[in-house]
Parts: sequence; C-alpha cells; structure tokens
Amino acid sequence: MNKIENSFLNKDQFGDDFLWGVSTAAFQIEGAHDADGKGSSIWDVFTSQKGKIKNGHHALTACDFYNSYQNDIDLIRELNIPNFRFSISWPRIMPTGVHPVNQAGIEYYNKIIDALLDAGIEPWITLYHWDLPHALETKGGWTNRESVSWFSEYVEVCAQYFGDRVKNWMVINEPSVFTGAGYFLGIHAPGKKGITNYLKAMHHVTLATAAGAKILRNRIPEANIGTTFSCTHIEAATESPKDIEAAKRVDTLLNRTFIEPILGLGYPQSDLPVLKKLNNYILDDDLDNLSFDFDFIGLQCYTREVVKSSMLIPYIGAELISAKKRNVISTEMGWEVYPPALYHVLKKFNEYKGIKKIIITENGAAFPDTLSNGKVYDIKRTHYIQDHLEQILKARKDGLNVEGYFVWSLTDNFEWAEGYNARFGLIHVDFDTQQRTIKHSGLWFKDFLS
Repeated sequence: MNKIENSFLNKDQFGDDFLWGVSTAAFQIEGAHDADGKGSSIWDVFTSQKGKIKNGHHALTACDFYNSYQNDIDLIRELNIPNFRFSISWPRIMPTGVHPVNQAGIEYYNKIIDALLDAGIEPWITLYHWDLPHALETKGGWTNRESVSWFSEYVEVCAQYFGDRVKNWMVINEPSVFTGAGYFLGIHAPGKKGITNYLKAMHHVTLATAAGAKILRNRIPEANIGTTFSCTHIEAATESPKDIEAAKRVDTLLNRTFIEPILGLGYPQSDLPVLKKLNNYILDDDLDNLSFDFDFIGLQCYTREVVKSSMLIPYIGAELISAKKRNVISTEMGWEVYPPALYHVLKKFNEYKGIKKIIITENGAAFPDTLSNGKVYDIKRTHYIQDHLEQILKARKDGLNVEGYFVWSLTDNFEWAEGYNARFGLIHVDFDTQQRTIKHSGLWFKDFLS
C-alpha cells in the first residue's frame, strides 16, 4: 500500500488541544524591500553584495507576500491549517530601528492580522526573525549593548499596535544561528566574523530576549509568550573519549548556550570554556536580567550531526562529519534525514524543569521539486513530515512534553544564503510568475488536518 495515501497517522492520535500550524519569516516571503517607507535591513544590504548568496539571488520581490498576502491566507485556510506563524519586519515598522514609527508598516501588519482572524486562523507573531534595521548595524548591531534598548523600544511598538488581537508571541528566532552565522562565521548578514563579535552578540541577544518578553507580559498580560531555539541532535562519531567530549562541546554550543541562561541556569561555561570570555561583557545586574518564565519554548529541529574530535578547529575542538561524507540520505541543504533526532531533542529538553510547554515551531525539508502538468509530487517531503510526526507521537506516548507542530514552510521562499535553490514549501512558487501550486505534501497535510 502507498504510505502517502494510507499513512497510519491520524490527527486524533495527538489530542484535541495539540496545535497545528505553518511557519514563515518576513524577509523570506514579503519582498517589497523599499515599499511604503520601509527601511533597509542587514539582509537587504547583505544580499546586494556580490558573492554572498548562491547564484546571486536576492529577496527584492521574494514571494511578493506583501502584495499577495490575502491569496496566501486563503491558501492557508484551504489547507485547513489553524495557526499561522509569521514575523514582523522591524525596519518596516521602524525604518531607522527606533522612533519614529512608519504608520504604513503598522497598517500592513494590521491588515494581515485582520485577514487571518477573518479567515478563522490564529496569528502567531515572531518579533525578530533576523532582519535587523541596517541603520542599527551601522552602530554595531547586536554587538552594541544599546541593542537591548533598541529592541525593547521596537517590542513596545508591536505590543501597542497588535496586542489587542494577537495573543501568541515569539520573541526571537534561533539566536544560535543568526549570531553564529552572522557574527562569527560571516556567512549570514551582517557578515561579521570573530569570537569577540559573536560573544557580544550572544549576550546582548539573550538580554534582549528576556527584556522583550517582560514588555509583552506587562503590555499584554494574557499573552501566550514564547521564544524559539534551533536544536540539533548530536552524536559522537565513535565511542572514543575524545569524540564523546567533542560531541559534548558541540551539544553545549548548539543546544544549551541560549536556553540555559533564559531558564535562570546561567551560561554553561564549565562545559564550553570559551564561554568564560563572556564574563568580559557581563555587568552587575545582567545575570538577574537574562531569565524569563516563558509560557512555551519553541524548538526547531531538522536533523542530527555526527561529531569527531579535531584540535584544528578553534574554541570547540570538534568537527562535524557531513551527511555526504557519511553517505546517508540527505536533503537539498545537505542535512541528513534522521527523524529520531526530533525524539532525542524532545527528550533532552524535557529534562529542563523550567520549561512549561514545548512546541515544535519549525520542521520541514528542502528537496528539488518539479512542477509537472500543474502538480508537484514531492513524495520525499511528505514522508519526511509523516516520519517526524511519528516521532512526536512516540514522544507524547512516552509522556514527553510536546504540544504543537508547525511545518516550515508555507511556501517556497528565499532561503537566506541558499537563495531560491532550497525549496521548503508545502506550496510551490514560480518565482518568475508568482504562481502558487499546492504540492502533494500540502494536499496530504490538508487531508490529515481535516
């Protein structure tokens, strides 16, 4: 029997209160890069620089969600998806990053929120999904301690204008990724490198996460407030003590460095000594201001990494062995397809006593989809989603805390440094015509949710 059409999965197995949704990000879908008073973001600047994005792609138009949001919201409703996660573009709201406010930007997001509510779809807002206003980057961006105040000012504005209708909030998306890729490796915006930039950004982003959450709690007392973390299941390449220790350091870096201070546990400096350099930037009250009692934590897991010891790699003394080198099935991103990673991540984060609720706020896969005769038969993506849902079901049956699942992503979009080469969507986008085609994975998800 065909697994696609005859999956053993049933939505009822997850319970009536389990949350189902789909996720997006402003810079990846909106386009309209300078429309109606929007300021430049660090990604607008980064994508304009030669050699930064695969094939020279840019996001000036992206999926044109700015103009086609109503059509896409109609598609969300058609797919029976009850929750839609999207982000606010900070420079669309505040072009220079601080006051004055751009009323056209406010009106745009009000229209999206109202359209979602009219369609019976619950809006979930991510306040920061990587598109820092470029005007603030000229002042140091997240390496500047003032970034906590800038972000707080922005959160106040969003709470003021959208808090009357939006109850579900995520403060900052995947801090380990945008600080690591953008301020240490330089492969994402703003393209900075070095351990000093990275550690400063890490600390300020963590302070800003707690500060933003406190503003939401004060402004919208009944709000459901969370924040999201990128998580990866880490395994040692061998049972040698060196590889096991290397895997522990990588696990600390990728999975513990941001969540633990938020939970009031401080930075895990003993297991990753380079984090002791953070002490140069921690002021007297900082440790008290790093934590917040979130209503939920969003986890975003796509794969596992296998790690071996390598003293040639600075700071962590470890090297990731790629899926290609291991000759395992992988996605267009080069990530191994390994569904048990999601179960392992859930088990790991369930060990933290301070987490009230866990939601998988992103999970999905990029494959080389083909549009043929008006259809996209993306069997690999459908299998990927099914297999990961089976891991969530296993986790729930084992008593683990996981109460929602959001697919990444609604539509194919601008996938950061990969440009338009990596397609994650449940809906295919022809980027020349902006034609939308629901893929087989989207049709399966629709039937599953009906």
